[in-house]
Amino acid sequence: MTPTTLKAAFEFEGITVRLDNLLPSRPFSEKEKDSMKYRSLLASIQEVGIVEPISVFPQKGGKFLILDGHARVEALRERGIAEAPCLVASQDESYTYNKKVNRVPPIQANKMILKALDAGVPEERIAKALNISVSTVRGHRSMLKDICPEAVQTLQDKQIAQETIAVFKRVKPIRQIEMAEMMVGAGTYSATYARALMMTTPKEHLVNPENFNRLPGVKPEDLARIEHEVRIQEKDFRMLDETYNEQVLALTLARGWLRPLLENGRIVRFLAQHFREYLDEFNRILESGSLAR
Repeated sequence: MTPTTLKAAFEFEGITVRLDNLLPSRPFSEKEKDSMKYRSLLASIQEVGIVEPISVFPQKGGKFLILDGHARVEALRERGIAEAPCLVASQDESYTYNKKVNRVPPIQANKMILKALDAGVPEERIAKALNISVSTVRGHRSMLKDICPEAVQTLQDKQIAQETIAVFKRVKPIRQIEMAEMMVGAGTYSATYARALMMTTPKEHLVNPENFNRLPGVKPEDLARIEHEVRIQEKDFRMLDETYNEQVLALTLARGWLRPLLENGRIVRFLAQHFREYLDEFNRILESGSLAR
């Protein structure tokens, strides 16, 4: 099978674009301008400037269509700023970025705060701009300390709580990677789930096994059941991960074989009359989404 060349969704180097050359892809309402979120954004730009680039797609005549960042562009205009840092998308697949991006993931937010701190912005100004305490800003300096780069990379675009990250620090790097992959596979990033994974961690993969305390109030039999269930889940996850490529190939071949079959009206009528359950299943296979991660 010929390997597929993947193209990056955005250019790696950002550019600076005049606001006059940015075209909105949706209207920005007065209701949005009156929101607390927008007022917070105005204060943030006033104190520390813009830290998250605008996502844009090139148009004719040197113009750029805004994919994500309408509020930031409006706030820059209101502050009298004429230019904005932008990331240029390499392709526009009618992708609605605003529907996909609800808020900046904690790890990405951490990187932005550290960038502002490294640039010499006072902690008090950052705290005021983001409406958080100074102690929270200071906590960002050590937030990812002792977390291995591979785990950070896996979780960087996930909505993972700082409490969950704290649990990661109690296990060694190899287990951090396993836990991160498990969380992505399950789509769950809560501290409760992280603690359940930590409880099933072998002692040799704990940072301080001698100081490791089980959850208070949990009976030994309940703990044994939790450990058993989590280990089964881990085993199932690894099995699925190992057979992932085979499953994608099988699905691709099945859809390729079924598509022309179900385009034949006589075959469809025959299946509908005599094997309705098969026809329904065939249609579900054709309508199913990709298994791509």
